[in-house]
Amino acid sequence: VQLVESGGGLVQPGGSLRLSCAASGFTVNDYAIGWFRQAPGKEREGVSCISSRNANTYYLDSVKGRFTISRDNAKNTVYLQMNSLEPEDTAIYYCAASDGLALLIDVGYHSWGQGTQVTVSS
Repeated sequence: VQLVESGGGLVQPGGSLRLSCAASGFTVNDYAIGWFRQAPGKEREGVSCISSRNANTYYLDSVKGRFTISRDNAKNTVYLQMNSLEPEDTAIYYCAASDGLALLIDVGYHSWGQGTQVTVSS
């Protein structure tokens, strides 16, 4: 069971990035997938998550309207489209899978990826 994040990078404020979370060893449709981030000196926080099967989505208030989580079952991958990026979005972004509910807190998540760095700076 493995998750691999990609798509991070350096972007100017107002720019966009799309993060990918590719799964192997399990089917993403059967699990809730969450995106979390951790900035230097700060605790890890949940950014967005998508429930298994029904694909209900949830967002941190500060990213609502800017970020969109989606799932491609054919590619066994979950995406996080990030638009209108702000310097405050700078962090390492991680994805993780849960057998249970889709939550924006680290409860029930396992199989964390290695993370991908997102830096928003002019």
